[in-house]
Amino acid sequence: MDIQKYLDRINYHGSLERTLDTLQALHEAHLLAVPFENLSIHCGREIHLDEAALFTKIVENRRGGFCYELNGLFGALLAALGYQVSLLSAGVARSAGGFGPAFDHLALLVHLTEDWLVDVGFGDSFLRPVQITEAFEQIQGERAYRFERSGDYWVLQYREDTWQSSYRFTLHPYELADFVERCHFHQSSPESHFTQKQVCTLATSSGRVTLSEQRLIVTTGEERQERLLKNRDEYLATLAEQFGIFLSLEDGKNLTRNLL
Repeated sequence: MDIQKYLDRINYHGSLERTLDTLQALHEAHLLAVPFENLSIHCGREIHLDEAALFTKIVENRRGGFCYELNGLFGALLAALGYQVSLLSAGVARSAGGFGPAFDHLALLVHLTEDWLVDVGFGDSFLRPVQITEAFEQIQGERAYRFERSGDYWVLQYREDTWQSSYRFTLHPYELADFVERCHFHQSSPESHFTQKQVCTLATSSGRVTLSEQRLIVTTGEERQERLLKNRDEYLATLAEQFGIFLSLEDGKNLTRNLL
């Protein structure tokens, strides 16, 4: 772990004192700098859950990734900075009800005086860690977050107009290797939503920018703008300009072959 290179990647130049304030600032900086994206899957590139490989991709090659990659590497950074970190297995809420299987999502627990849920790999979610407690709602911008208990599970919920569940997890700690099988499923199975649709999304200081298939969506406060990208050149230029992602010629062709 090259801490300084990682901090440069997320444009973080603040304190490294092991406090909640530092954790919050690191978390937000990561979400503003590193996109949630599944483009490697659609480029035909295998994803390896190995810290060195993740560091090369995310830090040195300035790419993003999905939960196993982003939280896997961010957890390693936090551990290198002296935080007490555990990898959590989560089941994602399904639109039809219920939750997905174990290891469907990788989140992080950071223990300070209290336990905090840390997650830089769930797309449009909380910008700063949320305390794992049933005692109160936690407000971030236009959203509120809370936890409910269901047996051994903690259920993360968010409210915009109504309360909805994001995912559930237990506090049992795991190793990155425990997520390999499910990571392979999500990058190879036609049943996985990650193989069905290309997405790249990044939080901004005023909202979010998202490339969903060939549709560019920019939200600023309550304003939302959409436009359809017309060709390969425009798609690749948008990846570079909006997300800082520069693909090789081969990857660019593979990524857009069935899209444009």
